[in-house]
Amino acid sequence: MASDHQKPASKQQQPGTSAFKLVIYEQENFQGRCHELTGPCNNLQEAGVEKVGSILVLCGPWVGYEQASCKGEQYVFEKGEYPRWDSWTNSRRSDTIVAFRPIKVDSQEHKIVLYENPSFAGKKIEIIDDDVPSFHAHGYQEKVSSVRVQSGTWVGYQYPGYRGYQYLFEKGEYKDSTEFGAQIPQIQSVRRIRDMQWHLRGAFHPAN
Repeated sequence: MASDHQKPASKQQQPGTSAFKLVIYEQENFQGRCHELTGPCNNLQEAGVEKVGSILVLCGPWVGYEQASCKGEQYVFEKGEYPRWDSWTNSRRSDTIVAFRPIKVDSQEHKIVLYENPSFAGKKIEIIDDDVPSFHAHGYQEKVSSVRVQSGTWVGYQYPGYRGYQYLFEKGEYKDSTEFGAQIPQIQSVRRIRDMQWHLRGAFHPAN
């Protein structure tokens, strides 16, 4: 298969199974033409997708982008059903998704440190194996200008309660806010992205 090279080497998959699968429907509530992805797509329109109306994630997690080549606002998707655009974002800026890529989740441990100033300076908040819906409740009221992810995969949010713009944090260093896609250095909540392989109860469950 041509997509074999896109599968993360850390996932031990049975032969013939895909680590990632996502179905895009062009209309809300899983109606209209559908398109299946099992690997990255830098431009959905070039792949024949006119509009993203609803999304079914069969194997994830994934990140969608507002602009081609994985740029612009980010939207994180875990396994589950997303019947309309307001089920994957409440930032209200855009209802457009033009690119997708799978998110590699290869760690059971989670540790992230968020810093007030660029280049890991100033006050900081360190989070280990936890989800934090409000930095203010933990006594951190500063901006977030740089981030160091020591383990795990995370998503940060502009506002408390996992609201506003989303920012994907994979293992590595982000020396200033532009490196994680933020126009302003504001993050007020963060949670772990937990893949079904590691966390049986960690994925997003659709409402029946």
